[in-house]
Amino acid sequence: MIPHQPFSSDMYSTQYDNDEYLQQPDKPEEACGVFGIHAPGENVAKLTYFGLFAIQHRGQESAGIATFEGDQVRLHKDMGLVSQVFNEEILTEMPGNMAVGHTRYSTTGSSHLANAQPVVVETRLGPLALAHNGNLVNTPQLREDLLRRNCNFVTTTDSELIALAIGEEVDRGKDWLEAAISSFHRCTGAFSLVIGTPQGLMGVRDPHGIRPLVIGTLDDAPQRYVLASETCALDIIGAKYLRDVEPGELVWINNAGMASFHWSKKPERKLCIFEMIYFARPDSVVHDETLYSYRLRLGHQLAKESLVDADIVIAVPDSGVPAAIGFSRASGIPYGEGLIKNRYVGRTFIQPTQSMREAGIRMKLNTLKDVLGGKRVILVDDSIVRGTTSRKIIKALRDAGAAEVHMRVSSPPVTHPCFYGLDTDSQSHLIAATKSVSQIAKQIGVDSLAYLSWEGMMQATGENSNSFCSACFTGNYPIALPEVLKRSKLMLEEVKV
Repeated sequence: MIPHQPFSSDMYSTQYDNDEYLQQPDKPEEACGVFGIHAPGENVAKLTYFGLFAIQHRGQESAGIATFEGDQVRLHKDMGLVSQVFNEEILTEMPGNMAVGHTRYSTTGSSHLANAQPVVVETRLGPLALAHNGNLVNTPQLREDLLRRNCNFVTTTDSELIALAIGEEVDRGKDWLEAAISSFHRCTGAFSLVIGTPQGLMGVRDPHGIRPLVIGTLDDAPQRYVLASETCALDIIGAKYLRDVEPGELVWINNAGMASFHWSKKPERKLCIFEMIYFARPDSVVHDETLYSYRLRLGHQLAKESLVDADIVIAVPDSGVPAAIGFSRASGIPYGEGLIKNRYVGRTFIQPTQSMREAGIRMKLNTLKDVLGGKRVILVDDSIVRGTTSRKIIKALRDAGAAEVHMRVSSPPVTHPCFYGLDTDSQSHLIAATKSVSQIAKQIGVDSLAYLSWEGMMQATGENSNSFCSACFTGNYPIALPEVLKRSKLMLEEVKV
């Protein structure tokens, strides 16, 4: 473990190379979660730890915290879960009135500690610590621009590019706010940011607000504010939800309180619909209700669209549970547990044997044979991406004695990859991009398969469908994609933009 230390330019280079067996899960993966706090008199390192603990589901690869005490920043980050990276001793030695935290899910390839966040850079005005959720689509152009201005890169992330761009603007004579806003105009793509400086804390969203960011308050004190990817991170530390950071907004928090700056002239809200369906925790609040309630409606609508005779409705735990309960309530078919999840299974770097690989899904899920035996089962999940895990689950249900298995999915078919901060396969690896519903049903081994319609999904939101990004279902990308980026993941020559 890398010990905490005041920041220096001698950044981390440790690399994990023993992860050949780490298979990508059969879901899109969230890139990361961000957290920030300005709370004089509080133990900000420990509060940040618990905030990150609440949004651990957004990234399990690495975790980091940077605390500010005047002009000094203390940084600690490492590979692993939040509870593995930090302990009481480390947190005690990270004093300050302000902190920035991050949990990361790395994309493909080996995981590098240097790519863990927060990213910290030195500037004319002191250190800057940045935590980023999202993905830029103009990374090569921004990198070339910064190279021409003699910036030095330590990582391979677009997050570092944003931090360096701000630092470069500061070094050219601008203050923190001027430098940040100038830099954001150079960035194209999805970015929700928490940025710490010696003078204050920033919370920022891109003009489309694709990735979430919320504001909370501690004890109603004017200087004690919290920024987080989800409201569940506020709940765990006793903070009160105030509002979302708006698309194209920058909030600036210091001892004087919080100020708001709308840096984008044409914001257009396009929250990622997968945040609603799957990514965010069910107890997080969006549009004044928990996502649990929204997911119940997805299941209710799914039952209206694709009811089938059956004896029991079960879920793929945990993300499929609310929709399965909604399906059961709407259909009148009893809900029960047929799959039990081992909630202590995380990423492992221990190589299993071939026979263990073949067992596969049993490491995470096990069946209740006496519940499933002889039953006609409706299995509800929130999505199917590659179909590999679904096929293993269906086989496990058959082996447990299920007479029939009917799969119902509480979202439309995933036919397009994400370019805005989710780790998804290229389009050719998305099962619904190359196969019909009947072909998918045959491949995963179900008696029937049905997806929720796009219209039904949008109806359940209770919002204007134009206020969401649903490009993974439709191919309508709200932020224009460079041609080279399209060709890196898309099968088609043309893409709707």
